[in-house]
Amino acid sequence: MEEFRRAYERLCAAPQDAVLRRLRERGEAPGRARLDLAEQSLSLETCGALGRLLPGAAHLAEVALGDCGLSEDGGRGGETGGEPRSKCFTDHTALSFQGNNLRTTGAEALGKLLRQNKSIRSLILEWNSLGVWEEGFSFFCQGLGANNFLQRLDLRNNQINHHGAGELATALKRNASLQELDLRWNNIGLLGGRALLNCLQSNKTLKKLELAGNNVPSDILKAVEQAMDHNQDRQTILSETQHRTCVLSKEILNLKDEKTKQFLDLMDTIDKQREEIARSGRISAGRVSQLQEALNEQHSIMNSLKAKLQMTEAALALSEQKVHNLGELLSATKQEQANMAERHFAELQQQKQEGADREGKLFRDLSASNEKNLFLRNQVDELEKKCKVQQDQLFQLKQDLTNTTAELKLRAVQAEERLEMEKRRFKQSLEDMESLRLKEVDHLTQHMEASERSLQDRVQRLEAIRIALEEELSQVKAAALTERGHAEEELIKVRNQARLDEQQRLEHLEEKLRLMTEARDEAQNCCLKQKQMVGEAQVKANQLSLHADGLRRRIEELQQDLNSKEQEKVTEVNKVKVELQEQIGHLQAERTAQEGLREKIAALERQLKVLSSNHREALLDKEGEISMLMEKLRMKEADISRMREEEAQRASILQNAIMAYVQGSSLGTHSLRK
Repeated sequence: MEEFRRAYERLCAAPQDAVLRRLRERGEAPGRARLDLAEQSLSLETCGALGRLLPGAAHLAEVALGDCGLSEDGGRGGETGGEPRSKCFTDHTALSFQGNNLRTTGAEALGKLLRQNKSIRSLILEWNSLGVWEEGFSFFCQGLGANNFLQRLDLRNNQINHHGAGELATALKRNASLQELDLRWNNIGLLGGRALLNCLQSNKTLKKLELAGNNVPSDILKAVEQAMDHNQDRQTILSETQHRTCVLSKEILNLKDEKTKQFLDLMDTIDKQREEIARSGRISAGRVSQLQEALNEQHSIMNSLKAKLQMTEAALALSEQKVHNLGELLSATKQEQANMAERHFAELQQQKQEGADREGKLFRDLSASNEKNLFLRNQVDELEKKCKVQQDQLFQLKQDLTNTTAELKLRAVQAEERLEMEKRRFKQSLEDMESLRLKEVDHLTQHMEASERSLQDRVQRLEAIRIALEEELSQVKAAALTERGHAEEELIKVRNQARLDEQQRLEHLEEKLRLMTEARDEAQNCCLKQKQMVGEAQVKANQLSLHADGLRRRIEELQQDLNSKEQEKVTEVNKVKVELQEQIGHLQAERTAQEGLREKIAALERQLKVLSSNHREALLDKEGEISMLMEKLRMKEADISRMREEEAQRASILQNAIMAYVQGSSLGTHSLRK
């Protein structure tokens, strides 16, 4: 940025202080800087200098020239300045020319820029007048249609009418990169809104379209929003599918690389093993040729063949002994299997006995709970009996109370009689006795009321005790039922577990029996092979018996060497067999791994097919919805046109009626005047 400032000072005779200040402020930012000269009134000389410096300023990612007064005359002031030309912004990703009153020449220059530039991703043209002249704006739209790199375009407040909206719609049909378009506060209207809505049927990349403040009907705005939602869903689905395909392709490439590496390693190991086998075969062939030459020269192989025959017979006897031993082993295994079956049966019986014991224990617990229930019932009965006894006592107390009241009444009558008899004589004593009687009566009534209250409280307490005992009895019954259910469930689980264990043991015994039968078959096959080898050896002995006359002396000396060499050869052959078997096992393991990888690849391909089919179905559903919405829109437009025709007819009828009324009223007034 410092070099840019110095170059600007060299090119301008009178550089502007505000521009130099902005360049100094931006010079401290690391990486790709941003040239921000917004709200700076740029002179013609400054515009020309910027036009010459910007093509070589590759370090500037963004250029902001908003509200700088770049009018048509200011753009022509420099040779390449002011007006945005294609060669000035070859390495910039974001441009801002808002509030510069760009018109015809500016629109044409912007069209050329969009047609040739491949780096700009964001272009802000807010508060200009690009839509005033239709020819310049159509040239701008042609450049937009030819551009496939721009992603964001801001055309707010540019006086774009419905013709300009139609040009934009044709450009959007050819554009495949624009994702955001802001057309707020223009003069698009109904026709322009329809044109933009129709272009969205072919444009599937635009995700955001702002049309506020354009006198566009609400139904068209809703349709545009639905189309934007559809495009956003489509873009998200496409991005997800692309990401998944990339991941799957990477996994497939990795699997292919691993497979090729494993195959190459396997081929290398096979080649090495083949070379080792060939080398050992050559060595063994040389040794065999030497032995054959020695035998042919000395003709003394007869005794060795006889010895070999005896050895093979001994080996046959040993193999028969092995077969006999294997038969005994098989019988022993059968016996062991029978013993195991008996043991398993005994264990099963023991488990059944344990299950029965558990069941008996559970039944005993259930009987104990039943006994406890009976005991609680007996307690309840005893409590009920106690309650009855207390009720009888209460009844007896009530009877005693009535008896005492009757006695008191009798005493009162006797006292009254005595008072009547002695009334004349003892008036003063009568009054005293009467007061005493009244006091005694009050005391007795109080005593009776207190006794009645205590008895009522005692009755209430007894009723509360009876209710509590009934609740406790219901709880005990519920607990007994739950314990019984748990015991039954545990018994069912124990039975099922015993059945599963028995089935597993039977399957294990069957598998062991199958393995023993396979071992017996293999032993029989080995015995047959050894018999065939013995027959072949006998045939060879009969063939070589003619050449065994003069080789008896030499065979005794070479017999030891031959035996040692044969042992070495057998050991080498056994080693080679073991290595081959190991390699075969590794190859089988790798083959299984490759089959697993193939299955994974097939599963991933199936998932990809399912995703693609779901995506196609979703696209078809969205297209069907769009067609339905378009059909509804057509129907609404037809209704609107019909309503307009009806309103025009009504207006014409009303106008005729008014004219007739006016004419009639004028004639009436004229006749009245006459």
